[in-house]
Order: sequence, then C-alpha cells, then structure tokens
Amino acid sequence: MNTLFYGDNLDILRNRIRDESVDLIYLDPPFNSARNYNLLFKQRKGDDSPAQIMAFEDTWQWSQELYEGFMGDRRNSRLLDLVESLHRILGRSEMMAYVLMMAPRLLELHRALKPTGSLYLHCDPVASHYLKIILDVVFGPDKFRNEITWKRTSSHNDAKQGRKIHGSIHDTILFYSKTDEWTWNWIYTPYDDGYINQNYKYIDPKTGRRYRLDNLTAAKPGGDVSYEFHGTRPYKGRYWAYSKDNLEKFYREGRLYFPKNGGTPSYIRYLDEMPGVPIQNLWTDIPPIQSNSKERRGYPTQKPLALLERIIAASSNEGDVVLDPFCGCGTAVIQAERMNRKWIGIDVTWLAIAEIIYRLNSETSAKRDETYRVEGDPKDQLAAREFFRSTERQNHKPFEMWAVSLVEGEPQEKKGGDQGVDGRIPLYDIQNRLRWAVIQVKGGHLTPSLVRDFARVIERDNAPFGIFISLQEPSKQMRQEAEGLGFVEGFGSRRIPRMQLLTIREILEEGKRPELPLGYMVQRHDGVGRVQARNEEMNFE
Repeated sequence: MNTLFYGDNLDILRNRIRDESVDLIYLDPPFNSARNYNLLFKQRKGDDSPAQIMAFEDTWQWSQELYEGFMGDRRNSRLLDLVESLHRILGRSEMMAYVLMMAPRLLELHRALKPTGSLYLHCDPVASHYLKIILDVVFGPDKFRNEITWKRTSSHNDAKQGRKIHGSIHDTILFYSKTDEWTWNWIYTPYDDGYINQNYKYIDPKTGRRYRLDNLTAAKPGGDVSYEFHGTRPYKGRYWAYSKDNLEKFYREGRLYFPKNGGTPSYIRYLDEMPGVPIQNLWTDIPPIQSNSKERRGYPTQKPLALLERIIAASSNEGDVVLDPFCGCGTAVIQAERMNRKWIGIDVTWLAIAEIIYRLNSETSAKRDETYRVEGDPKDQLAAREFFRSTERQNHKPFEMWAVSLVEGEPQEKKGGDQGVDGRIPLYDIQNRLRWAVIQVKGGHLTPSLVRDFARVIERDNAPFGIFISLQEPSKQMRQEAEGLGFVEGFGSRRIPRMQLLTIREILEEGKRPELPLGYMVQRHDGVGRVQARNEEMNFE
C-alpha cells in the first residue's frame, strides 16, 4: 500500500525501505539558500557551539558522534574518503553539517533504487557542486545523466537589497541512473509560434492543415536509389533517400508535392502529425507557484505539479514506485497518485504529513487506510499522549495538525494567532454556498469554559458547526454545554449537532468520525482549479 512515513528519513530508509524496491526517486532537500553564501562556511567559536543548518522548523547540527558513526560505515570507502577530505577543508562549518546530513541519505537512496531506477535531486547553486560530488561517488561519475536547469522565475531584483550579484532565477536538478539501463520515456513540448511560422508555412486549402516540404534525396547512396520516379531523378550528386516502393506509397497517400516547373518532388509533412520538440535540459515552460496560483498551498518551496509530472512521466511507468524522502507538502506524492504510480513519502515534520493527507483527500480519490496508510503517527490513545507530551516544550501545533488530519480537515498552519481554530472542513449547503466547519483540538486539561469559548468561535466565524477534539474525556457538564447549542440548519433533513465533541480514543480505537450532513459536498480541488464534489444525496454539480 502507498505509505506516508512520519519521522527521520535516514532511519526509515535504513529500516523500512527494501533493497532495489524503488523505480524513481525525487528529492528536494531543505536548504536555506536565502542566507548569505559566505555564512555557510562560517566557523562557530568554541567546540560547544555547533554549526546549524535550518530546514524550516528542523535543525541539522554538526555532531562529532554522527560524524564518527558515519565514518564507521564501510559500505562505500570512496564516500568515506570524500567526507573525511571535506571535513579537513570545511571544518565544522554549516556546509559540512549539510554534507554530513546528505551523504548517508544518498547512500541509502542508491541502495533502494532498482537497477533500472533513476534519481532526480532538486537543489540550488549554493550547494549543488557538493551534492554532485557526493552523487558521483555514490552512483559513479559515469551514471550522471544530466543537469537540468529549471527557470523558476523570470526576474529577481537583488539590486534593491544592495547585493552585487546577478539575479538568481533558476534551480538545478541533478539526474542520475542506477545502471546503464534505466527507464526512459521521451517527453515532447509544443513548437513555439516562431518555429511554426518559419518551418510550417504552407496550409492545405482543403483541410486547413499546416505542413512543410521535406527533401526526399540524400547525399550518399544506400541500395538502388538512383532510379527514375514519375519522370524525375535526383539532381547531380544526390540520390533518393527512400526505396521506389516507399516513394510509390507516399504518392498513393497524396504525400508528395511536385513543383509546377518540374524538378524532384518533396514530402508533405503535416504539423499535427509531429510530436513536438524532444525535451531538453533547459526547462523554461513550467512556471513556479505564484501567490495567485490555483494549486498554491502556502508551503515554503512548493514545487508545481507540472514539474513533477514531467519527471515522473519521463522516468517511470504506471505501477512503478516513486519515493520522495523530503516530501514537504507532497507535490511528488500527489502527482504520483494521479499518474497511477505507487508511492512512498517521508517527512520529519507533522506540518508536512498533515498537509499531504489533506491534499490526498481533497485533490485525489485516495482514501486513508484503504489506498494509502500513514506510519509513525500515534495509533492509540497512549501513543497520542506521548505525542502530545513530546511537543509540550516547543508548541502543540504538530499534535493539533495530526488530530485535524484524523477527521480529514484542512490544518491551520499558523503557529500562533489561530483565534481558536486549528482546522476547517469546507462544504456546501443546500443553496450551493461554501461554508466552513471549524475544528478545535485540546490535548491538556479540560474545563467547561473551553466549550463556551469554542461556541463563541463558531458564532464569530458564522460556522455551520464545530468539532471539538480532545485527548481527555469531556465531562458531563461539557457535553451538556455542547448539546445546548442545538442543531445545524441548511444542510438537508438530517439533524446535526452544532458542536460535536470527539475524543482521540473514540477516533483511533472506535473509528468514530464527525457527523456530517447527508448530501453535504466537500470541496475537492483537482489541482488545476476545477472543483470536484463528494455528493451523497443532492446530485448537483
């Protein structure tokens, strides 16, 4: 079954992903490229002040223990030599911490690839040269296939920031294969208007089809190619490029053009029969996620679905396994699901996992525990309590997002200022108006005042109803307070409580879910701006 793993990808790769079980790997490892380049090599004062690289909310640190542990892995002696050499050159710098983070993961990814598999590593120029050296050592320099340049924006005005460099407008994608026999499907892009107007300048008056005239002769003979054809021969020094039988076939099909003033005929090649331009390694036709993009999720460094569609189409087939070990908001996972590939996604933040669960539920037909599973998250109340306690020193947002994902809600990603709303469920009423049910999650001690406060949130947001999820069991008084809000109107004949109290135990151990109106329609985006609907009763689009 397709699987989302919540946890450290190195541990999961080593213990959960089998040898040679993956057809395609795409990874976009976190890297804070907005920082000044020179800071990546900055040495910290004192051995007790470790260098750090920030990856959203996660921190990779220089660790002598991890370094020594990695140096004890003898599977690839050349990689050990490389890391040791870089350590001597870079010291305990932030760049060295990044190298130490990436090297063992790339070694595990190479192990997981099938012999026909490929790896695409998405990065920026800040560390791409170090990553390429590591990949050359892990895969072998002869397994490097291409360096793809993706033009992610048209301009970047660094002058306003006083920076004395050229604007940075591209990302790098390093493409490697496991062996010399890798899965490959040619991808074609449309011809541009200038090329069409210059090369396909003729139009068939009967059909309106554009065409060009191609030469039927060649410079060197290949068999009996000096014959006379319909009273014509190639001019001096040239030969027919096709056999006489083939030319007769073209003639019967009406694919030959004979000049009015005589001379050798030409082949009529129609534009609509051409596949397009074979894909090159400069990709300028896929725009990045903009603020007004319909697929925008507000996630840092989100990549467009079209970018992953191209990579998956070129280097895998239906039924193949796609792995993204730094899956972020899940673009690779979503596109793999849409293209009928199997997939594995791994991320160390619950923000990412919750976002992917929501996108799978709202943008695809995937069903949790039916077509995909989530591993690493709590499966019972005891584990949920441990999860809540593990977030206590930082913030409870990961726990809240996890709880929201259990009821297929859209997580509220803000760390603070959520104004009492941890998640929402978008749905339509019987008048086809978009309404948002609100979700609040509480992992700590419960009091009746929490229910009253949530009731005010429901009223303030004009929400049709609210779902209150708690780790502890609500008191009898809390349940009475919730029942006092009555029932929701405007969603058909079924009576739905205005406030619903659910416990984590009920959700995990009893399979209980919120009561949603019969005939409700949950908004489901397909990723290109259209809205799909889940409709149980009303039968309207």
